[in-house]
Amino acid sequence: MKDNRRSRVTTEGVERSPNRALLRATGFRDDDFGKPIVGVANAHSSITPCNMGIGKLASRAEEALRKAGSMPQTFGTITVSDGISMGTEGMKYSLVSREVIADSIETVVNAQSMDGLLAFGGCDKNMPGALIAMGRLDIPSVFVYGGTIRPGHHNGQDLTVVSAFEAVGEYLANRIDREELLAIERHACPGAGSCGGMFTANNMAALIETMGMSLPYSSTMAAEDAEKSENAEESAKILVNAIRNQIRPRQILTRHAFENAIAVTMAIGGTTNAVLHLLAIARAVEVPLSIDDFAAIRERVPVLCDLKPWGRYVATDLHRAGGIPQVMKILLSNGLLHGEALSVTGRTIGELLENIPEDPPKEDQDVIRPFRAPVLERGHIAILRGNLAPDGSVAKVTASRPVAFTGPARVFDSEEDGMKAILAREIRPGDVVVIRYEGPVGGPGMREMLAPTAALVGEGLGESVALVTDGRFSGGTRGMVVGHVAPEAAVGGPIALVADGDPVTVDPGRSCLRLDVPEEEFLRRQAAWRPRPPRTLRGVLAKYARQVSSASEGAVTD
Repeated sequence: MKDNRRSRVTTEGVERSPNRALLRATGFRDDDFGKPIVGVANAHSSITPCNMGIGKLASRAEEALRKAGSMPQTFGTITVSDGISMGTEGMKYSLVSREVIADSIETVVNAQSMDGLLAFGGCDKNMPGALIAMGRLDIPSVFVYGGTIRPGHHNGQDLTVVSAFEAVGEYLANRIDREELLAIERHACPGAGSCGGMFTANNMAALIETMGMSLPYSSTMAAEDAEKSENAEESAKILVNAIRNQIRPRQILTRHAFENAIAVTMAIGGTTNAVLHLLAIARAVEVPLSIDDFAAIRERVPVLCDLKPWGRYVATDLHRAGGIPQVMKILLSNGLLHGEALSVTGRTIGELLENIPEDPPKEDQDVIRPFRAPVLERGHIAILRGNLAPDGSVAKVTASRPVAFTGPARVFDSEEDGMKAILAREIRPGDVVVIRYEGPVGGPGMREMLAPTAALVGEGLGESVALVTDGRFSGGTRGMVVGHVAPEAAVGGPIALVADGDPVTVDPGRSCLRLDVPEEEFLRRQAAWRPRPPRTLRGVLAKYARQVSSASEGAVTD
């Protein structure tokens, strides 16, 4: 069979003469109609450094696709900047954008009957959005990451955008002056690329590489380095080969691939957002996956990488130390990775890792630790349940021996209200800050709480105050945090019943999140609770709130 298995319905036959006429206007010639048509989903945008370098990568890939015997057709898809919208109403659109990206790619590719897909992305939701679309479409596909930003530098320290968020808290606590705050702001983000620590963008790119849907080493390349452009060209060639051999996403995105992705997330100290996005991608390819799978793998896999937000290094340091393939090889050598999983190259993960040493190089690096001397002996992403989160919640645990934390609740019904109290320095050591009605339905949109958590860290309260929310956290968040509390407040989840002063216990050691009030009082409040009017009545947020599932199911809309 020809390689234009799908597109031939628009390019072959007398009745398709009008279709071909339109294609000729876009550059097709007589001998092009039998070639496979490849969609190039280009998320280039000048609204964020994460995506502003993608245009030239897509152009280089287009040229490579033509040389390899296919016909590229480029179309745009959206991005929003999580960092720029952080702490504002605009952040409610962040998770929504994942669905818009997935829907837009699926819409174009199916409307045009394309034979393959090369998707480019940079900011956080580009990666899961593209993978969800690839899973739904199940046509040969490759993802190309726009690359990571180089670290900023100030006073001998590496900076990321999180440095600026935390500097706000330091300034308000009189730990730095206005001049130092401005200096950090000016130096934190020196150029193009996604936020530099092991935050959501870099983490999701790493997981796509792990699962075999992008090329080895691609997730830790700097956006402005020449190798990133070369990676775009090579990805185009690999895609044409995948079209020829019909290597499709659902052959790659198997249960083993998802288990590999969870293992690597634990090993690199990645974001809690990986839970949300992997659940959503798994649903798109109809692979059974639940939050309990994260809990099980956490018990087996240590944290091997010393990466920001809570470690010392950034993604470019990880790249120099051997990148994601080195991490994967350590896990594979210790029986914690499925080497038989397939990659888009047509080779298995084990074959791709064959020539990589089993131990990280010891000279001049301590970014990747040996398996026998990890940063943490078990994974840092914990799933907590209890009467406050019967459907589960997601915690980031960075202490070697986490202890239970019990404190009085300080309850806020929006991020803004919580942030006001934090900035007014009304939060005290020992408090449990509860921010609710910020879930997928209640927000709507499940905002990230980087501004409140960074302010707490900046004020010196990162380890003495817990924050619990039905919203979520940025990959840049650190501290004692629990998010994704389900069911959420807007649908009557127990988090809606917490009152100021109630004792709340966060116990990662027992995987427990508990509201410590008598059962009769709990039931009384439950009976008295009434749903609130929706915050948004029309538009995309209202549609999202009507369709979205629980965070424990990936907050999906299909």
